[in-house]
Amino acid sequence: MRKRKSCRPHEIDAMLEVKNLHAAVDGKEILKGIDLTVRAGEVHAIMGPNGSGKSTLASVLAGNERFEVTEGEVSFDGMNLLDMSVEDRARAGLFLGFQYPVEIPGVSMANFLKYAVNEKRKYQGLEPLSSAEFLRMMREKAKVVEIDSKLTSRAVNEGFSGGEKKKNEIFQMAMLEPKLAILDETDSGLDIDALRIVATGVAKLKRPDNATVVITHYQRLLDYIVPDVVHVLYNGRIIHSAGRELALKLEEQGYDWLINEYK
Repeated sequence: MRKRKSCRPHEIDAMLEVKNLHAAVDGKEILKGIDLTVRAGEVHAIMGPNGSGKSTLASVLAGNERFEVTEGEVSFDGMNLLDMSVEDRARAGLFLGFQYPVEIPGVSMANFLKYAVNEKRKYQGLEPLSSAEFLRMMREKAKVVEIDSKLTSRAVNEGFSGGEKKKNEIFQMAMLEPKLAILDETDSGLDIDALRIVATGVAKLKRPDNATVVITHYQRLLDYIVPDVVHVLYNGRIIHSAGRELALKLEEQGYDWLINEYK
């Protein structure tokens, strides 16, 4: 594997800068030269057919060791993301919302999140929250994302429905206040009411100093989380980028017209 270049402190306004990113799993190349720039305050949507590499991109950015980066560089908030551990990526403000959130039996949501929040604060040189401060924060964030307070007292995702797990992901995002949130098909398996709650929660968390990358198959999510840019990923590359109107066109016409132009 080649030596990775250090990322220069250029593109100061870029929250995430991906250049010529290649990645493989079990010797098979999945990402074949991704270029992507996400600035603070922006929402980007990544769409594309199944098997295009969308979830692989999310996993690589989050630091999943199953995938090997073979070429390219990634800068996150001026830091070389590829040289950071999974834990340091999270502490620095990178959040990945899973397509299939896992259960953690025996670990309460409150304890899980208190540890995560205070680890992030420690990384930032801040004092840990007291129990009273943390519980007050939990109540405030639960209202923002419309999550039942009863869920926050249970073990992480244990016995949760699919919709409850997705709501819980957004609640965790609200508590951790990431600089960059990557949401991997957060809308999959949700009915229209759960979709509205999850998407509205994400929209409420948008700030000028953070950014969101939404990976989705469906335009319906983008009715609530309005993207600044829509990208189409196909065969390991981003083949087209445009405004939110692109998602509407894809919903109506599918991907074939764009793939045929690319070929």
